[in-house]
Amino acid sequence: MSAIMSSKRITFLISASLARCLKKHAGVTGRSKSALVRDALENYLGKVPTSTSAYDLAKAAGLIGCVDGAPPDLSSNREHF
Repeated sequence: MSAIMSSKRITFLISASLARCLKKHAGVTGRSKSALVRDALENYLGKVPTSTSAYDLAKAAGLIGCVDGAPPDLSSNREHF
């Protein structure tokens, strides 16, 4: 009950198809729609990095190691600079 007392209410709109999906999933799992939305937000926001380095962005974009046929030490061997 203390979690509810410290909670904040928000209101937002979702599509009719998403509302149907949420209602169906709530019925199947026996959980409230609010609990499902809270869990989804917590999972999504928990996966968002607070700060991302240029290396991490390049790696996620598939740019790290993307040169075919290059020497394996291209980025670390001064002879290649």
